[in-house]
Amino acid sequence: MRILLIHPNYHSGGAEIAGNWPPAWAAYLSGALRAAGYDDICFIDAMTDDLSEEQLRALLAAEKPDMVGATAITPSIYKAERALQLAKELHPDCVTVLGGIHATFMYQQVLSEAPWIDVIARGEGEAVIQNLARAIEAGRWPVDARKIRGIAFAEGDKIVATPAEPPVEDLEKIEPDWGVLEWDKYVYIPTGKRVAIPNMARGCPFTCSFCSQWKFWRNYRVREPKKVVDEIETLVRDHDVGFFILADEEPTIHRKKFIEFCEELERRDLPVLWGINTRVTDILRDEEYLPLYRRAGLIHVSLGTEAAAQLKLDRFNKETTVAENKKAVELLRRHGIVAEAQFIVGLENETAETLEETYRMALDWQPDMANWAMYTPWPFSDLFQELGDKVEIFDYEKYNFVTPIIKPEALEREELLDRVMNNYRRFYMRKSFLDYPWIRNREKRNYMLGCLKAFLKSGVKRTFYDLGRVGYWGPQSKGAVDFGFDESRGRETLKPVEGTAAGATGWRALQDASRKRADAEATRARKRREAEAIMACGGGKQQLEDAIMTPPADAAQSVVGPAE
Repeated sequence: MRILLIHPNYHSGGAEIAGNWPPAWAAYLSGALRAAGYDDICFIDAMTDDLSEEQLRALLAAEKPDMVGATAITPSIYKAERALQLAKELHPDCVTVLGGIHATFMYQQVLSEAPWIDVIARGEGEAVIQNLARAIEAGRWPVDARKIRGIAFAEGDKIVATPAEPPVEDLEKIEPDWGVLEWDKYVYIPTGKRVAIPNMARGCPFTCSFCSQWKFWRNYRVREPKKVVDEIETLVRDHDVGFFILADEEPTIHRKKFIEFCEELERRDLPVLWGINTRVTDILRDEEYLPLYRRAGLIHVSLGTEAAAQLKLDRFNKETTVAENKKAVELLRRHGIVAEAQFIVGLENETAETLEETYRMALDWQPDMANWAMYTPWPFSDLFQELGDKVEIFDYEKYNFVTPIIKPEALEREELLDRVMNNYRRFYMRKSFLDYPWIRNREKRNYMLGCLKAFLKSGVKRTFYDLGRVGYWGPQSKGAVDFGFDESRGRETLKPVEGTAAGATGWRALQDASRKRADAEATRARKRREAEAIMACGGGKQQLEDAIMTPPADAAQSVVGPAE
């Protein structure tokens, strides 16, 4: 059975300016398929290879796949749909499969607008893809489609969503097939080394209003630190990886295991540097362990500071204060770790004054790096629901953290972009001349100069923030900026979903149902944590205990739709 996986060719000028990121999803699904006995697997990385539609068509024409799978985050959804459309046109008998977070929550809309997609894999994909492959190979697709958990598909004029596949309880049973990737393509510009994105855990116990990862993974599960380091050592030895970023939403949640992870890395003394995203309060909590983290190779921490103003922090449910943000940055810098401050901008109440405030705050905190991300209202997040009619753009290709989706009441989108660029110009100009060249620690200095190289390279190519595509060349050009929104996309009238009330056919109704289920599960999770007297990583003095790592009894209940 021939299985073809495609990573869609989508670019936005965001995180990719630092290099080409290996699509870990392909390794995880390929590993699951091989574990189930399927070895005839081909992977096309259309994004890294920047394949045109004609080039992709040619590669697909040379294949004879029985199943073609792709994944998509929200901004890449249209590219993924088109890739599968090409596959269907060339190979009408193949089964086309789409997974990823956007398809998981928005399966009704995806199946309605892309009827050439045979099936949506909802949530974690390893078990789903195995069961689907078995059904196809045995000739039981689509006859037994309703027996496969964790999928959605069109059946006549209805869309059917089967009960959810339970989350993988033992993450050690998942063995990614890293060999499916061509590693010489994935280089991290700041270090000039190959880069990997391994997992230490899946899920997050927190419910930030702008995020939806906690809904996708559903339960927080963490791996044994030694096993994670084993995997990293394999990546270093077999694939010459010199830098990695933990894919976790917040790898420091389980304090004990993160410390064990760092101790094991220090013991093995692998020639690799690494970075993480984490919460401010975890850095404050772990002040005494920061020297260990640095010795273990941790060089870069991106902090979820999110906002300069306390009002915005409260709105995002961040459970942090402005003073704590500043303190965390200072602690990281003191121990030779790069501190990156993240600012979310572009909500409806953004003004010229609040944007200036973020810049002044960045000067006061003195992070090594600062990132101003445009608020992106994921259509399955709580804050999206709160914004309501303030969301006017439904062209999901622009939901990429660099395009202003929400129009502030006091600013035009073009001025918002211009002021954000002004913050970048001023901040990194100061760093280039007054900071980076004078860092005493050689390793950190070289790393920061490498980051500056990545910024300059993307600036020359006009790929940073997608500036070349939108026509921004500086303050003098803001009047000519064209974000290229596809205004034909809007709220859709969709096919009914089996199991819903007759009137609940709109995608907003599905989102509301998904949100209610997620809220209910989040409430149960919070009560479990409170019962254990654990404050988790929102600033608590205790660490998460192994006792709460076991998935709850109702883990098989889906939070992604009203199908169950």
